[in-house]
Amino acid sequence: MTTANIKNGSNCLVIGGTHKGKAGIVQDMHTSKTGHVTITVVQGNGVRFKTLAKNVEVR
Repeated sequence: MTTANIKNGSNCLVIGGTHKGKAGIVQDMHTSKTGHVTITVVQGNGVRFKTLAKNVEVR
């Protein structure tokens, strides 16, 4: 999967990793020094968490 379709404000579902099964809105994207893209996801109840973009599916 590419991260080209993940943008700020996109609804997403986490399909892998620690936060698997959680959903929310993408708020912030960042590319690390090693090239991995991380995003911040905000859930409906206001809880925020960071995850790798490769673990997210846009809905």
